[in-house]
Amino acid sequence: MSWVAEDVVASVTRLRLKFPGEQELIFHNMSVSVRKGEKLLLLGPSGCGKSTLLQVLSGLIPRTIEVPMKCDAAVIPARAGVVFQDPDTQFCMSYADEELAFVLENNQVPREQMPSRIRKLLTQVGLSTDEIHMPIGSMSQGMKQRLAIASVLAMEPEVLFLDEPTALLDEEGTAQVWDTIRHISADQTLVIVEHKINEIVHDVDRIVVLSAQGEIMADGTAEEVFHKQRQALSDYGVWYPGVWDEASSPRWSEQGTQEHGVGNDSGAFILAAGTPILELEHFSGLRGSNSVIYVEQAQVKPGDWIGVVGENGAGKSSLLLSMMRLIRTQGSYNVDGIEAGGTEQLAERIAFVFQNPELQFVAHTVRKELEYSLPESLFMDEQRRERVDRILLQFGLERLDERHPYQLSLGQKRRLSIATAMIREPAVLLLDEPTFGQDARNTFVMLDMLEQLRVAGTAIVMVTHDPEIVRRYCTDIWRIQKGELRHEPVFSPS
Repeated sequence: MSWVAEDVVASVTRLRLKFPGEQELIFHNMSVSVRKGEKLLLLGPSGCGKSTLLQVLSGLIPRTIEVPMKCDAAVIPARAGVVFQDPDTQFCMSYADEELAFVLENNQVPREQMPSRIRKLLTQVGLSTDEIHMPIGSMSQGMKQRLAIASVLAMEPEVLFLDEPTALLDEEGTAQVWDTIRHISADQTLVIVEHKINEIVHDVDRIVVLSAQGEIMADGTAEEVFHKQRQALSDYGVWYPGVWDEASSPRWSEQGTQEHGVGNDSGAFILAAGTPILELEHFSGLRGSNSVIYVEQAQVKPGDWIGVVGENGAGKSSLLLSMMRLIRTQGSYNVDGIEAGGTEQLAERIAFVFQNPELQFVAHTVRKELEYSLPESLFMDEQRRERVDRILLQFGLERLDERHPYQLSLGQKRRLSIATAMIREPAVLLLDEPTFGQDARNTFVMLDMLEQLRVAGTAIVMVTHDPEIVRRYCTDIWRIQKGELRHEPVFSPS
């Protein structure tokens, strides 16, 4: 490792890196540097190596994560602060003040100085200091992420590395976190990996775009990259401002309206009447003796695409867990007109995708994970092989079929989890944030595949924080507020 220039605080020159068991390099002589005070945004398609590059620049690879790599030179910050997308993976303690005290203690800050330092850190990130001994478990996701940022700031990092810090947040939480980052980062060097770029695109000095092969395809200001490289960004499936307006919107297409529903005078989209697959009435999901989600009345019919929306912590994931009876329930719940059974019986008609894809994986390779979803008792070997090959291709996983699921990028893991649910073509799909961590191309491919299933009669119940998906695809909206389901109309976009 050697210094390249005095104002460079993080860099790598001619990087070559390969994960164990893989035949191909992720990077072929990759070189990139970050100057002091610079705000750098890394963009690229899912699986291109953005997070891996961030981990190299921060020193996590190979110091903490042992991955074979070579480079001609590198600059690694003496104090690097890394904020991940899931703040719960960063916490060591149960209370906010204890979490910050843990960091300060490791930095040998005297005990008597800690209370004032803790209050200052909480104030910096916009968290209340009225009660600093706050249980982390009681915080919203947005509050947790701001606490994670505070814990990293307590390290007094030279460079702040942000790996999709708002991936799990709703619009309000996303805005809060980026407002926090703006507030604390005037003189701070930032390296950011992010798909949700609308909140930050005007705050970065430089954008580096990686191709699917892990090569730098663009490096410049936002204006240079988004205007001069717009077609290349579209070809590579990278998010850029205005990409939704250029994407098709099948739900509101003339053909879709004629075939699958009609518009009423208010502009709302109404599906043709059908027999409900699922019926919920006075239905509750319980954790212990406490109700975490209550549904007075709701139905799911063939061809429905229901968007489940609401603030972080409102009870959206609990609703889906209840509908799979993965948590205890009470009240009326019918499937195909008869009382719903347990999870095993529900799985015959309903496929469920967790928010954390790793919770679903049971096999040692991507291919076997998909095969596991196709029981031998129901499918012949040739049928299983053909269906697996087809869905691997559809989800862009065909070259990863022998890789362990845990070795995939976040976006690839998410696509695999959804592929395992879709491969059996179930009557109902319950999806918890299926598009987070996805690039534009894979998001639109996934949405198009879901739309095809919906048109064929599959019902979709999907938790999402993306208003564009709700506006363009959903036929109904279930808003969760303080643990209760409320119906909202869907209106045609202006």
